[in-house]
Amino acid sequence: MTVDSDLIASLVQREFGKLPTKRKPVIRDNGLHEWVPLSGIVSEEKDGRLTCLALATGMKCLPSSKLPQAQGNVLHDWHAEVLAIRAFNCFVLDECRALASGSKSSSPFIRRRDGAEIAAIPNSVELHNGDENWHSQPFAWREDVILHMYCSEAPCGDASMELTMASQEDATPWSIPVVPQQETLSIPSIVPDSAPDTLLPGRAYFSQLGIVRRKPSRGDAPSTLSKSCSDKLSLHQCMSLLSSPTSLLVSPEHAYISTLILPTSQYSASGCKRAFSDGQGEKDAGSQQARMAPLVAQDSNGNQGGGYNFRPFTVKTTDIEFAYSRRAASNPQEPNSTPTVKPKITPSNLAVALTASNRVETTLNGVLQGHKASQAHIRGSSFTSRRRLWSSAVEVASLLPLANAQDIGSIQPVQQALGVPISAGTRAKTYRDLKGSSLLEPRRRAKQAARDLALKGWVRNIGDEDFVL
Repeated sequence: MTVDSDLIASLVQREFGKLPTKRKPVIRDNGLHEWVPLSGIVSEEKDGRLTCLALATGMKCLPSSKLPQAQGNVLHDWHAEVLAIRAFNCFVLDECRALASGSKSSSPFIRRRDGAEIAAIPNSVELHNGDENWHSQPFAWREDVILHMYCSEAPCGDASMELTMASQEDATPWSIPVVPQQETLSIPSIVPDSAPDTLLPGRAYFSQLGIVRRKPSRGDAPSTLSKSCSDKLSLHQCMSLLSSPTSLLVSPEHAYISTLILPTSQYSASGCKRAFSDGQGEKDAGSQQARMAPLVAQDSNGNQGGGYNFRPFTVKTTDIEFAYSRRAASNPQEPNSTPTVKPKITPSNLAVALTASNRVETTLNGVLQGHKASQAHIRGSSFTSRRRLWSSAVEVASLLPLANAQDIGSIQPVQQALGVPISAGTRAKTYRDLKGSSLLEPRRRAKQAARDLALKGWVRNIGDEDFVL
């Protein structure tokens, strides 16, 4: 299919435009013009029909020191790209719930897998020693539905470093500090308690290209280990758009981004090629120019089993600008007037998430607006939070019938992994238990291969794994 970038960008912006003013950037009383990034996930069906399945705005993340207090209720990262993907997972679980409950007989996006299909997958149900390729999810993303992603700003991190350089008054790279040997990126186990600002730079040291970076922030902001959107999108090329709870219910095989769409003004050909490309068909396809290239050398094009493969997306551009982009805020089009002084701009503090399953919310500092992140509770948790997504997956799994032995062999392991209380001792006690399930071994393998071969220096953002439902 030929992707029409303008149509996809327009669709996401149009869906955002339907939201009430209270969910959009404003001009503050002091004259500051707010701006915010927008991202959306759009499906394309075989007849060309486009649907905006999820969208989000936002541009902040949680400091590492706050993770232990999150208890699954506070978002770790609400940059628009990350929040849109989490909202997409919520949509997928909503579709699964509708099918499992019988409120829908079919879905344009999700389908039930029958026992014969699952049984035909090699090693799909049985977990053999050293050969864990479980692939028995009861649902699958439809093979003929393509997924596109639109972003109104360049993803932070490696894909936008050329843009960062160009925006500097002095483009001379800042000096790189000498890091003690015991704190180098090759020993990530000690990084969280050492110097994350140095070892995972944000915008700093922009002469270093092709490296994993943390979310950019002000110099006086608390430290974070949330990886940049460039790095997270690169990783999603290896492990699909599905989160851990969702991938226990839905096969990841076809849930990959096909096209990433950026505004022309936010597109760096060299940056996107280096950050996302597999280097195939490129004369300068060395590791520096295409950091994901080592994954292609793996057997079966990066096949990790369990439906996981390295599937690089194509980057395309659009000339359509978002009405609340940084550039639009800097150059407002006032009716019948030509402003002589550019207004001062500031990022919006609010983040919005919306799904095609009629969910919409506004969050502030990682929790629902009106609640305090310092007093994290499920009442203030986003529908995209760890706790709420896990809870949704448990609800879906609880609706799945165990009608025969084949169901017990495929569905019951999913219920056990998610923590559905079937019998004594089968419930996952913590989110850490869920993430450690043997059924997720193919997912862990895909993630680790990406980190070892392409995204070297990745540091896990841990501290919010021990909560229970």
